[in-house]
Amino acid sequence: MDYQLVPMDKSHLKQVAEMDAAYFSRPWSQDSWESELYNTTVSLVVAETEEGYVLGYGVLGVILDEGCLEKLAVRPEYRRQGVAQAILGSFLRYGQEHLAFITLEVRDDNAPAIALYAKNGFVEVGRRKNYYAEVQRDALLMTREFFGEEGPR
Repeated sequence: MDYQLVPMDKSHLKQVAEMDAAYFSRPWSQDSWESELYNTTVSLVVAETEEGYVLGYGVLGVILDEGCLEKLAVRPEYRRQGVAQAILGSFLRYGQEHLAFITLEVRDDNAPAIALYAKNGFVEVGRRKNYYAEVQRDALLMTREFFGEEGPR
């Protein structure tokens, strides 16, 4: 499967907003997505085909030396093919150069996502009880620290 990682731009907004609404219990509006395009503290990345079809996307917020993985999603038919790993890997490479850590929240029943994060060095550091109240699920807090790392893991 051929795709490339590119910065998200206006041409991606409709597809990303539709995916977000389909995959997340708290989706962002298309207007929110558009405003994030101009937010200098956020990195928005999409995996797209040569034809511009969005396979997946990721959002990393950064304040000083702290990163927060806000969103990471891949269309179901392209999961388990390395797309999420590629997007996450781009954020981890940035983190190794510029951040002390990246943190995230993941629904406690999302085993594939938890496995991906654990494989990439994230560890569970806490739990938010009933964080996803609309589906009565907890959020796991996971963090990947970069202090003292030498090169990619």
